[in-house]
Amino acid sequence: MRYYIIAGEASGDLHASNLIKEINLLDKKTQFRCWGGDLMQNQGAEIVKHYKNLAFMGFIEVLMNVRTIFKNIKFCKKDIVEYKPDVVILVDYPGFNFKIAKFCKQTGLKVFYYISPQLWAWKQSRVKKIKKFVDNMFVILPFEEKFYKSYNYKVDFVGHPLFDAIAQVKFKKFEIFVKENNLNDKPVIALVPGSRRQEIIRMLSKMLSIIPYYKDYQFVIAGVSSVSVEFYKHIIKDLDVEIIYNNTYELFMHSKAALVTSGTATLEAALFEVPEVVCYKSLLVSYLLAKFFVGSKIKFISLVNLIMDKQVVAELIQKDFNTKNLKKELDKIIYDKEHKKILLNDYKKLKKKLGGKGASAKAAKLMIEYLRKENV
Repeated sequence: MRYYIIAGEASGDLHASNLIKEINLLDKKTQFRCWGGDLMQNQGAEIVKHYKNLAFMGFIEVLMNVRTIFKNIKFCKKDIVEYKPDVVILVDYPGFNFKIAKFCKQTGLKVFYYISPQLWAWKQSRVKKIKKFVDNMFVILPFEEKFYKSYNYKVDFVGHPLFDAIAQVKFKKFEIFVKENNLNDKPVIALVPGSRRQEIIRMLSKMLSIIPYYKDYQFVIAGVSSVSVEFYKHIIKDLDVEIIYNNTYELFMHSKAALVTSGTATLEAALFEVPEVVCYKSLLVSYLLAKFFVGSKIKFISLVNLIMDKQVVAELIQKDFNTKNLKKELDKIIYDKEHKKILLNDYKKLKKKLGGKGASAKAAKLMIEYLRKENV
């Protein structure tokens, strides 16, 4: 069968690549044409557009790039029609993918959505569009199944694909990890400032401000390949901190604590059982607009707290994201043994809620079954 997959971010590239891998095991005659990245390409997909050229963050950033976005949408519609896929699989990336879902249904194409947009936080009325334009939705968070059911829309909860991604990594011993990355033998505190330049600018300098208070630890930045060493060093200046590129899982594996920008990485840290402080700061206008649209619908910003429906990890947002609060919360997760014990116990409960390994295989199996039923 012919599959057209659209993933507009690094996390989408990761999860879509594992989905492609599992589909290939069940369907021996596959063709994949995709918007995504290197990981999807490594699984045999033909990449039309790379996600590095697609990801725009925040209201202001989107407005600044609106012409490029509309140009990409126009091209995508034309490309889909010419490719004539058996199914279009959309992976998160809602601003773009909602428009493509509508177009595909109007064109008579089957639409699957893997990894639901966070409609429970942003514009719940969009569920009506999902029901109208998406044939099958495959969700990865346990509370999403209940959320969609309240709108009389059946979805498939397949579990979280991060378990699959983590299971593929072969981890080195701490001694080898230290030697290969030019580190010393002090315990590691990971700094995860995000993957986009505007995020890193806002997050990293404040994260770095706590380094002088922790002489017995070494700080390591989780770097991303799309950002140069020079860019990081311009922010780091003369501080004693190392950068490890494209190896966040290995970094988490050997970290005693972490400061993490809100996003998927907060959940990744929890799955590695790394005590963390969640941080977030955006442009003031973007923050106020987000707060206006979200209102009181959600109590937390981190996936860990959202899934557990309580505060498991501390969240420092906007003006609360400062050196004083960072030190206060980091002290808790490093030095307060009782606090750390409760945190790690909650992490174990979180893992049970997420369902364990096999999400990619389950999603692939269901997709193939739905497609074959359609063709009977």
